[in-house]
Amino acid sequence: MRSWTGLAVLALPCLLVSLDAEVLNLAAPQLSRDLHPTGVQLLWIMDSYVFVVAGGLIAAGVLGDRIGRRRLLLAGAAGFGAASVLAAFATTPALLIAARVLMGLAGASLMPSTLALIRVMFPDARRRTIALGVWSASFSLGGVASPLVGGVLLAHFWWGSVFLIAVPAVLLLLALGPVLLPESRDRTATSFDAPGALLSLASVLLFVYGVKRVAASGLSAVPVLAVVVAAGLFVIFLRRQRRIPQPLLDLTLFRDARMTVAVGSNALSYFVLYGSQLAIAQYLQLFLGLSPLQAGLWTLPSVIAYLLASFGGPALTRFAAPGQVIAAGLATMAVGFAVLALGGLPAVVTGMVLFSIGLAPAYILSTELVVATVRPARAGMAAAVTETGCELGGALGIAILGSLVVAAYRHGTGLPGTFAESAAAAPAHDAYGGAFALMALTAAVLVAAASVLAARVLRPAGSVNSSATPTGVMDYSGRPG
Repeated sequence: MRSWTGLAVLALPCLLVSLDAEVLNLAAPQLSRDLHPTGVQLLWIMDSYVFVVAGGLIAAGVLGDRIGRRRLLLAGAAGFGAASVLAAFATTPALLIAARVLMGLAGASLMPSTLALIRVMFPDARRRTIALGVWSASFSLGGVASPLVGGVLLAHFWWGSVFLIAVPAVLLLLALGPVLLPESRDRTATSFDAPGALLSLASVLLFVYGVKRVAASGLSAVPVLAVVVAAGLFVIFLRRQRRIPQPLLDLTLFRDARMTVAVGSNALSYFVLYGSQLAIAQYLQLFLGLSPLQAGLWTLPSVIAYLLASFGGPALTRFAAPGQVIAAGLATMAVGFAVLALGGLPAVVTGMVLFSIGLAPAYILSTELVVATVRPARAGMAAAVTETGCELGGALGIAILGSLVVAAYRHGTGLPGTFAESAAAAPAHDAYGGAFALMALTAAVLVAAASVLAARVLRPAGSVNSSATPTGVMDYSGRPG
């Protein structure tokens, strides 16, 4: 019972991360009127948090393995709360950007710490899968709650109030965490690769920044240079990890095809998820003529579907091997995108629901596979790997699928602008419908291919190497190992 109560405590930082990622979008107009940021400053106010979280995950995951996951979680939560207060009362754009960077550094410690603690608190594979469903659902709940909570706060208070919603949750976590959460760490670790941490932070941050800027404004010198420098730094990081005795990233993990496929499945899932979000929002509002509120309401069925599938989907492992459920989830996602390509409101809503139903078990069970593959002492590193894969996949999806929509639209119309700039013209309207369908079909093909690969690599006949499998890890026949 204590483990499940502790899981409720672990849901608090997940809610914090998802709330903060969404709620600032609502506050942007008000803070722009008060602080008068330049265009570049507003960009960093909105995106610096996401960039730093993505870049800090690997270092934070391994740091938790070294000093203790609970200790890092509580320290990160305290830092997140303090930085949130600093952001709420920022008087200049520069101060707000600095606060957002600090929030990102603190936020990077929360996700791998919670995942690693779940690995320790739930040694039984089936119970751990249920716990991961709760963990995953808490992110969705934060996303659902952010427009409502943010809207109410902004209607009655100043823009900074959206940051203060983190404070009560942080205080509750700090009060209950030491009582309900166990401490765990890698007792064999004697050092922390600080230069490697800086290399990983810089390479991922520059990569995400460059890719997002290409998606927003097209190819130009600065974002392309950022991606090139990021690639060079990452190569240096990998070479360093091969040489040192206690690396941040254990590259030998990827010799196991199941580990690679699991991380790749999650990255691809977020590639198509993030890459299609803007196109779906534009389709609902500009193509179908819905108001922002109506468009938001029509996305609720998919959110509810994800929440239900977070609990119901993993339960399918009672009847089928986890690898088969992952493959089936990916196949369901592919069907969802194929339905999405048909166009029209019923097809779009149905496609989003199917995609969400497939995403939840595929993501949860792939995450379980990654975290359970390593020994418990390295759970933080494994958790950081899968979350970093999701962040990088999402960034690439925004750039690549978003660029595909723009390119297909321009090819169909011969116009240089975006659909939002010429939506009223009939040719532009028809061309965007075709571009949207092409994007959805591309996503469907990619996820279908991943489903086939997962079915082959994660087939029940495979078995986890006994030397790398701790007690309680589920093998791929669905039985506790």
